[in-house]
Amino acid sequence: MNAKRLTVTLAALGATAAVAYAQMGGYTQANLSSTAEGRTFLQLLSDLNRLYLYPVDQKKVLRGAITGALGSLDDEFTYYSEPEDNAIDAANLQGEFFGIGVQLVAANTDGSGGKIDNVYKGGAASGAGVQIGDQFLKIGETDVTSAKLNEIVRLVRGERGTTVTVTFARDGKPYTVKMERQPVTIVSVESTVLPGNVGYIALNTFYNEKVSEQFSAAVADMKKKNVKGLILDLRDNGGGLLNAGVEVVDQFLQSGPIVSLRDRSKATEVFGTARRQTTDYTGKLMVLVNKNSASASEVVSGALQDTKKATIVGEQTFGKGVAQIPVNLPDGGKAAIVNSEWLTPNGRQIHKKGITPDVVVKDTRFTTPVNFTGSGVKPGEKITLTVEGKPVTVTADKDGKFTYTGEIKRPTRSAQQGEAVVDLQTDAILKKAYDLLK
Repeated sequence: MNAKRLTVTLAALGATAAVAYAQMGGYTQANLSSTAEGRTFLQLLSDLNRLYLYPVDQKKVLRGAITGALGSLDDEFTYYSEPEDNAIDAANLQGEFFGIGVQLVAANTDGSGGKIDNVYKGGAASGAGVQIGDQFLKIGETDVTSAKLNEIVRLVRGERGTTVTVTFARDGKPYTVKMERQPVTIVSVESTVLPGNVGYIALNTFYNEKVSEQFSAAVADMKKKNVKGLILDLRDNGGGLLNAGVEVVDQFLQSGPIVSLRDRSKATEVFGTARRQTTDYTGKLMVLVNKNSASASEVVSGALQDTKKATIVGEQTFGKGVAQIPVNLPDGGKAAIVNSEWLTPNGRQIHKKGITPDVVVKDTRFTTPVNFTGSGVKPGEKITLTVEGKPVTVTADKDGKFTYTGEIKRPTRSAQQGEAVVDLQTDAILKKAYDLLK
């Protein structure tokens, strides 16, 4: 299954959608005022600009209308991405950009702010002494302590060779560094060899045009090392490119359908077919999944389960059995529109159902952090409690209520991109798969 096949299929589906639209009718610039709803929308925009007490942000209003229109479908997988977010998305998809060489996560419980989750060797941040856990305070002169994560990413990235000044906080103390933006390649595949010469490959996302190349290289390395069995980890992989999922499956199958697409007319078309290759891995295979394994991860696990090529180990998967087609919009934004459902080789439709593993094991890597709430104290009063042997101070709000949520244990990551770090002792799913291969 190659990229050309993907383009032809999407073009065909797009043409089908266009014909259906023409047959069913719909709003256009010319006929928007032909219905009461269309006239209402136009009048509301006009009256808002004419009557509203405060200045109206035209872009914000119209983008809100677009988001609301797609939101009315009550389909979480059909949505609008604003131009700024779409630009970041496009760079992530290409797998390359210019930045400082770090991995970020949200700093606050509401998903805002940013802190360093990993620092990669050889990057600008590594050279500047930035460490895991450092929290972003300012980028240039912009306060980002409560900014959206994508806004922080947008400000950190830029043109090659340009500089960015970042103020971080470490243990509550601020420090500022100036860094030169350098090429960063997103490595979505991590691998290692476990005791007993068992191979392990983790695929973190399929939303990377380089993932097929990276995965093929990892499989080739495992074959070169003559591993006695292979573990493919798809846990917490939310999916991405459908053709990337097909190409991963094709590393293990020699013939037969991999996945099929079915449109709203119930017409079904095989999207990917396996072919025999000298690079195929034909040894014992275990696939790890959990409740966050979705979309292309389910395409892979479903195909390998149906063909009995692999044993699926872990938790029930997420259950995203639909495919989206991206539509680039005039404002630079993008709409992702669900236009088909996908089926496993045996014709299973897993949307909102997920895939049941052959061997069910609970994911033990991350425990629920300690959290508590309370009330009945004076507003603004500080309370110190002992949590897991350490003092924790919380401040009551205006109603005398206080809340504490412990920090979620972060996964251990190597500073060397592409190198996997695992722990057989604390990871029940991995340990079970490993034991099954022995």
